[in-house]
Order: sequence, then structure tokens, then C-alpha cells
Amino acid sequence: MAAVEERDVVILGSGPAGLTAALYAARANLKPLVLKGIDAGGQLMLTTEVENYPGFPDAVLGPELMEKMEKQAARFDAELLHQEATRVDLSTRPFGVWSGDEERRARTLIITTGATAKMMGLESERRLLGHGVSTCATCDGFFFRGLELLVVGGGDSALEEAIFLTRFATKVTVVHRRDSLRASKIMQDRAFANQKISFLWDTVIEEVLGDGQVAGARLKNVRTGETREVQASGVFVAIGHTPNTALFEGQVELSNGYIVVQEPTTLTSVEGVFAAGDVVDFTYRQAITAAGMGCQAAIDAERFLEAHGH
Repeated sequence: MAAVEERDVVILGSGPAGLTAALYAARANLKPLVLKGIDAGGQLMLTTEVENYPGFPDAVLGPELMEKMEKQAARFDAELLHQEATRVDLSTRPFGVWSGDEERRARTLIITTGATAKMMGLESERRLLGHGVSTCATCDGFFFRGLELLVVGGGDSALEEAIFLTRFATKVTVVHRRDSLRASKIMQDRAFANQKISFLWDTVIEEVLGDGQVAGARLKNVRTGETREVQASGVFVAIGHTPNTALFEGQVELSNGYIVVQEPTTLTSVEGVFAAGDVVDFTYRQAITAAGMGCQAAIDAERFLEAHGH
């Protein structure tokens, strides 16, 4: 029976947090192993132009940015495998990490499995993602200057997106399936007071319209069953995110599904396990903040290993 491979650092996930952690750990000569996961590259793989990542004055395509990050980590001997962790055991150190039947052991584990934006589940929405359909106003709002937009949702994040988008759009319509909002009172007051924001109650989007670029949406009133088409240049889906933490339930402390860390560090409730990026952060959710946390996690792991004589 072959000996189980033991590594100083194993990183789960390959978005900006995971690849930055890999870069720092590799440069510290820790020879990290990265299990990239099925959705390698994270949410940036679903975006087109990224204009708010420092160092790219002419913007960069999301997939291109992730490719550059991956090459940079690989240059310093990070080992990146297109595999997904299917099971972990965090009860003893070194920790057990399985990809299918293949078992590895990790002296430290960095979790950067990210979060997945909840979608409406429409074929047209998936087809036009990155072509007028977006899940991030702060990422993409700038591209919709002088245009009319739809925002789907009724919570704080939907109203935050709507208010932010009024900086660029001429009109923002919030489409909500109920007749009242779930958002906090202060966010509701701000949105109702904003003259650029209007509301469509008891309404869902049946189809996003457009060929190659969003041109509008077919709406349905859930009370009357009546449908109609409206024009819009963008649809922002703001119905929440699901952190990718099912693998760690019952093993590290979670809050609303997100991994809890001991700020200002990235240490989780399990000594030697660190977490970074959107799997932790439900406030900012930016590539740059994820990358920053990835850097922190690698430094935290390096210090942990040093303190434990590795």
C-alpha cells in the first residue's frame, strides 16, 4: 500500500484567495498543493472585463486575470491539480483531505472554496451572464452608464445594488416576487427616497431577452398571471450567495454557512485550518479583498508551521 502523501500546506479552491495563498506559500518554500475544484478560477471566470483590479489600467478579462494568477503561483512551484476535495477530516493533525479515493495529509489547510451567487435558474440568464446579466453591481455598474436596469431581489443586498447602480443608470427597477421587502428599514427608506428607483411588486422574470446582449425581460405577475415585456440593458441578480462550505459542516465553526475566523487573522475554530475569500467574507466580496485574505492565510499558515517546528 502506497504511503499517504503529507504536505505542509494544502489549499482548497483556486479563485483570487486560493491562488494568492498559493503564491505566498510557494515563495515561502512551502511547496503548497492546490486542489483547484470543479469551478476552477472562481466567480471571476463568469465575468468579462474587470476594471477594478489594481495594476490593469486598460481592464482585464476575468478568466485572463485568473490565468495570470495561476501561472504566477506555478512559477514558484505551487502544485495545482484540477481536482476537487470530496471529503476532509479536521479532527486530527495532519488533516485528511480526499479527492475521490486519493488521500492526502495536510499539516495546515487553507480553505478558499468561495461562494456561489444564487441565480433565478433561467437558461436565458445563464446564456447572458457577463453580457448584461450580472451578480455584482460594484464590479459591473460602471458599464451601464446612461442605461435602464433591472435588479432582482428584495433584501438588503438588492437595495444596496439598486442604490449603487443609480450612480450610473438613468432608471433602476427593482423586481420583487412579494408585495413587501425583506430589507432593513433604513435600506428601504433610502431606496424609496431615491427618485431613480421604482418597484415592480409580485413580479418575477420569466425570461431575459436579448441575443448576445441583454435587451430586456419578460415579466410575470405572480398574482394575476399576466405577462409583459420591458426594455432594459442590464439585469442584476441580487438574491444572495451560498458559501461553498458543505464539506466542512460540523468540523469548523460556521455562521449562516460562512466560515468564522478569528479576526484580524484567518484562523478558523480548528488550529492549523485557515480560511480566506468569499467563503468567509459576505460584506465586500471583491477579487482584491479575497486576494488580500489569501495573502494573510498563507502568512498565518507559515507562522503556524514555524511555531510547530516545521
